[in-house]
Amino acid sequence: MGEMLELSPDEERIMIRDIALSSQSNSKEGDTFFLITQRWWQHWIEYVNQDQSNNSYDGSSFLEYGDLPNSNALKRPAVIDNSDLIDDSVSEDSSTGIDIHDTLLEGRDYVLLPQEVWNQLYAWYGGGPTLPRKVISAGLSQTELAVEVYPLRLQLLMLPRNDRTSIRISKKETIGQLHRKACEIFDLPLDQVCIWDYYARRKNALMNDMDKTLDDANIQMDQDILVEVINNTNDTCSAHENGSAQREANSVLVEPSNSNLSIAGGLSASRVPSRSYNADLSSSQNLNPPARDAENPYGSGVTTRGSVSGLTGLLNLGNTCFMNSAIQCLVHTPEFARYFREDYHQEINWQNPLGMVGELALAFGELLRKLWAPGRTPIAPRPFKAKLARFAPQFSGHNQHDSQELLAFLLDGLHEDLNRVKHKPYIKSRDADGRPDEEVADEYWANHIARNDSIIVDVCQGQYKSTLVCPVCNKVSVTFDPFMYLSLPLQSTSSRTMTVTVFTCDGTALPSPCTVTVPKQGRCKDLIQALSNACSLKHNERLLLVEVRNHLIHRFLEDPLQLLSTIKDDDHVAVYKIPKIEKNTKYLQLIHRRREHDSHTVSGWKPYGTPIVSLISCDDPVTRGDIQVIVNRMLSPLLRKSGNTEHTNTETSITKAAGDNASSDAYATNLVSNSVNKAGRMPTLPLLLIDESNACIDLSMGEDKVVKLPSSSTLLVYIDWSQKLLEKYDTHPLETLPEVLKYGPVSKKARTEPLSLYTCLEAFLREEPLVPEDMWYCPQCKERRQASKKLDLWRLPEVLVIHLKRFSYSRSMKHKLETFVNFPVHDFDLTNYVANKNNSRRQLYELYALTNHYGSMGSGHYTAHIKLLDENRWYNFDDSHISPISEDDVNTAAAYVLFYRRVRSDDDSVSNGA
Repeated sequence: MGEMLELSPDEERIMIRDIALSSQSNSKEGDTFFLITQRWWQHWIEYVNQDQSNNSYDGSSFLEYGDLPNSNALKRPAVIDNSDLIDDSVSEDSSTGIDIHDTLLEGRDYVLLPQEVWNQLYAWYGGGPTLPRKVISAGLSQTELAVEVYPLRLQLLMLPRNDRTSIRISKKETIGQLHRKACEIFDLPLDQVCIWDYYARRKNALMNDMDKTLDDANIQMDQDILVEVINNTNDTCSAHENGSAQREANSVLVEPSNSNLSIAGGLSASRVPSRSYNADLSSSQNLNPPARDAENPYGSGVTTRGSVSGLTGLLNLGNTCFMNSAIQCLVHTPEFARYFREDYHQEINWQNPLGMVGELALAFGELLRKLWAPGRTPIAPRPFKAKLARFAPQFSGHNQHDSQELLAFLLDGLHEDLNRVKHKPYIKSRDADGRPDEEVADEYWANHIARNDSIIVDVCQGQYKSTLVCPVCNKVSVTFDPFMYLSLPLQSTSSRTMTVTVFTCDGTALPSPCTVTVPKQGRCKDLIQALSNACSLKHNERLLLVEVRNHLIHRFLEDPLQLLSTIKDDDHVAVYKIPKIEKNTKYLQLIHRRREHDSHTVSGWKPYGTPIVSLISCDDPVTRGDIQVIVNRMLSPLLRKSGNTEHTNTETSITKAAGDNASSDAYATNLVSNSVNKAGRMPTLPLLLIDESNACIDLSMGEDKVVKLPSSSTLLVYIDWSQKLLEKYDTHPLETLPEVLKYGPVSKKARTEPLSLYTCLEAFLREEPLVPEDMWYCPQCKERRQASKKLDLWRLPEVLVIHLKRFSYSRSMKHKLETFVNFPVHDFDLTNYVANKNNSRRQLYELYALTNHYGSMGSGHYTAHIKLLDENRWYNFDDSHISPISEDDVNTAAAYVLFYRRVRSDDDSVSNGA
């Protein structure tokens, strides 16, 4: 074929460029692409670009040819030779035709060429073998186009003859087409054969819907299909519809979609994963159209994923489910999958005395590559287990072990094997000495990175703030330590989460819900203390706790010894920040009302929203105008921005008078400040005072009139919200008062007391005294002290691993907690748990993998639930058996180690998050 008149390199380049550009505009489902070996393609690209002056190549790509691309001596490639892509080990008795190696990667091993480009190159150079692949629809919506590089390989098992053969068939072919193909291979009549989905050697389903595609039937790579011969009297396959196979014989594939398969960069390999192959193969500017997408050279939404990868099981080698479940979670961590499928060898630290001379990283990388290769044949992880036993004898043998302990060992061992720091400097940490937390934290992190820098650190390591306080001299010691995972206690029996809405009466803030953890058998004083810490209570303020029912205050919870068990989870509780003044004051309780409209008439005023409580001093006579001032201040945060400017200025002056630096007395005096009222710049509100005889006194006129205060401790004032008034104020923040504990969707499973993951995290972060055996040496006392310790999250990793402490150990026994933990699958929000307030972005995470432990300690069984992110589907990995599951089935009482990945938000690109 190469005997025709040879063109110059530049003529070849321009001709292929023009063919590629013309073929890109009308590509569609059903079109054919051709595999060509990367080695040959690379040579041709260099050959046709050798006279271009703007080349900038990565020299590592050209060592094979011995000449630099700019050298005119670069020879024309020989015939196309795809033999390095061919798997010669495929059995001759199979019906798969020419089979390629399972582990090929686009851009590293091969390039995909449009049919017209392949035809022209083949006409010039000849060779082969020819490896055509079809474009199919893919993705959840079936609107993406992909080249099916690896069609399904299925093992056909024919009974009763017990014949076996392999075939290749597109996942877009129908069950009917598979049925006909099986009959042809085994030379059987169509109407005497039925086929079964025989995944894992079990009759899972009779495949009798002849028009259904193999993709829709969930047929997997390398699985078994049972071909069963039946006679006319045997009703084994009674579900088989007569004639359906014949009807199918005339059916065709669905019509090609109209969406384009762009090949704008058709001359370059798709985005290559390996640093060794990152040269721009078509660097000539004339070769590529200007709109080329660097992320995806094939343009709009084209992928070359063939069969679903990542669905390969691990054989159980004898109680190795603890290892298999942990490995599958790590293997399906996207950053690790990417890293170990690329050329990671250059990062192996062969000399690190803390590592395993690279052997653990190599064994793990090799196993990961096998698990991600196309195919469904389960893999026996013997080489990896042997390496593990060598470096961690505690995991040797055939006993059951703790998968979390294995994970901790693997993460640490892989880090040391891949540590980019070859010679660790000695760095002595300085004491905080009152310096800002941000400065100290960054210094600790920089010191850590100077000694520890690896893919594991990049992905899994975060930082927390640890504060120790000496109980004797009050010496405070602050350190910032790295963490690889969080081990959270399960404290369902001793603690309780409560959500309470915090209101201010001085007009400084909108109401906001606050969730705290308190002792389950605690008292109101414990709740007040927890809320005081959480809402930054000032020294001159106290909290007033109330229960709200039907938009009215049902009871004041003022007894500090009242049991918290009297507050139910479906109650609504509010707390008000009020000044610490006990003498001669009353509560002013503001109740909101609005008109109720029924179908025909406008009825009377009805309570709505949440009451607001403030204090009023009774030392001096109280006028109607004084109450107007107090209520104006209470409502000032609700003012819409387009409201009265003079009013806003007035409220600012009031707020300022009651600010952080005001004394308690000044604060109290300000509550009944007449000077602002007499300035006449404050809007008059429709207020009604309820006197002792239950009569209503209109406070909207006669502002200088003195009000006769009731003898009770509470002054009731109604505000009637007309439509006109609601145009100036936004009362929505008063209308949503959450329950003390809102159960999530899992409550439908009739669990009595679900424990929230947030509660576990709060228990982990709560300040508590060190256990006696962990006594701390106080540098000021020069003594060992039982200090109190407080942890705070400071810097969160890309992948957050959370270990639920189900196993407890004592001298006499081991115990497992079967507590159900209600953890979020989506929107795990850690924003409010990060102490570094300079980090403005939201800290949102989503679950993508977890290990489960079933049964008792030592004799239980481990599995993994894993989400294939490409498919957006969850699967259960039970050693060698993999099955799809619903997202609703992910959360069970067996959950043990959770893997969360950071959710990227739109503002991440402009924020400087941790």
